[in-house]
Amino acid sequence: MIEGVLSEEDIRAIRERGIDEGEIRRQLEIFEKGVRPVRLDRPATVSDGIVRVPAGEYDELTTLYDRAAGDGRMMKFVPASGAASRMFKDWHGCYRSGRFDSKGREASFLRDLPKFAFYSDLREAMARDGRDLESFVRQERCAGILEYILEPKGLHYAWLPKALLKFHRYPDGNRMAVEEHLVEAALHVQDRDKTCRIHFTVSGEHESRFRAEILRVRGRYEKSLGVRFEITVSIQHPSSDTIAVDLDNRPFHDRKGNILFRPGGHGALLRNLNAIDGDIIFLKNIDNIVPDRLKAPTIVHKKILGGYLVKLQREIFHHLERLTAGSAGKTKLSDFMRFARDRLLLSFPGDFERYTESERRAYLFERLNRPLRVCGMVKNEGEPGGGPFWVKGDDGTVTRQIIEEMQVDPKSERQQNILRSATHFNPVDLVCGVRDYRGTKFDLDRFVDWNAVSVSEKSHEGRMLKALERPGLWNGSMARWNTIFVEVPLETFNPVKTAEDLLRPNHLPA
Repeated sequence: MIEGVLSEEDIRAIRERGIDEGEIRRQLEIFEKGVRPVRLDRPATVSDGIVRVPAGEYDELTTLYDRAAGDGRMMKFVPASGAASRMFKDWHGCYRSGRFDSKGREASFLRDLPKFAFYSDLREAMARDGRDLESFVRQERCAGILEYILEPKGLHYAWLPKALLKFHRYPDGNRMAVEEHLVEAALHVQDRDKTCRIHFTVSGEHESRFRAEILRVRGRYEKSLGVRFEITVSIQHPSSDTIAVDLDNRPFHDRKGNILFRPGGHGALLRNLNAIDGDIIFLKNIDNIVPDRLKAPTIVHKKILGGYLVKLQREIFHHLERLTAGSAGKTKLSDFMRFARDRLLLSFPGDFERYTESERRAYLFERLNRPLRVCGMVKNEGEPGGGPFWVKGDDGTVTRQIIEEMQVDPKSERQQNILRSATHFNPVDLVCGVRDYRGTKFDLDRFVDWNAVSVSEKSHEGRMLKALERPGLWNGSMARWNTIFVEVPLETFNPVKTAEDLLRPNHLPA
């Protein structure tokens, strides 16, 4: 297939990007054959796949967490490569057209503008050009204000990553999203030596600016919080990009004749997660943060999620050590099966009873010896995004998965009804155990469902194309992990998807 559709120049471009030609062949086959949707069995609910931790267990889990954190086992992983262009999509449309689409929206924009944490920066940017922001507001010159918010002559917010946008106002200086993550890290991942480990992924075009901002602010927070940050940064590697094709599934070339690659989605960050030297890793989106006055509930439930993982991980490791010690006789083997069913909610293949004892032992070992993740789930309030479900596998087993709408068959009424019946939502609030019972890091690539990709139609230079995204970081990339869903309060989920979200009460001063 490669030889028939790609030129020598195409193949050279593929190799220069560090992409294996076999991987390109696999991607082209996916475009040809299409993507097989998941088979939902039912939504995960409280008492059927989602744990509701009793308040009486909070102290025990918090104590377990604090001990593990003190030992230096915790770190934080924040995907921060997303640009803020989507966040300002509506504003950009108003800027291009020269006005808002209604007088009401224009009045709201002018009235609420001083509430944004970037207001003082905007005033300074305009003053450098001899322009007075307050005068622009009085004269209702919205397009001129938007120009200084979005364009390079001003704040350039349409280009910057969300991490570097001012989110919250404080008396002693307003904070960028990345600053809030530093503060949050200091509150729950510091060890007994006061070291806080945090890893950010950024895009290549923003890396130097991001590093400069981190260098500028980290000392201030280390001093005020009494900690030392151990900050690492990585970029989404070009080899994780995917090939684009036209609507006839032929490789897409731009107007200059160059083969087109596209970012592989957040699933491409599995490579970054796999590369860091972590043990227990918290994963959270860059835009899901709150001001200091509202951080306490978030920290409480971070520790509960982490403590739950530590406790369950100990039990798993104990069973694995007994399995490998050869002390699993017939009676003991039933204990392992009971643990797998009752604590991990694992199911077994239909013909499991016909397995020999050694085959059962090998199967149990393989199912227990996997990365572990504990995922916070909030009640479904209509936010767009994925949710927790039971999914049927080809071997007849069912497993708990985080599923996005695009993974579900749009033509199946039954599957769509299951999708709509979800009681909970995925806020991307995960804690991940990535080492095995011997302390060795798992190779996370071994636990990916490589078929859980998505294909969508996009446009480039006015022409339609098909784009391929890799298995999502918390979807297909973690499909073969051992997964636990734990209910967390809705107040721990405060995303910023549009500029107006920053005007919600949880993102404003009290």
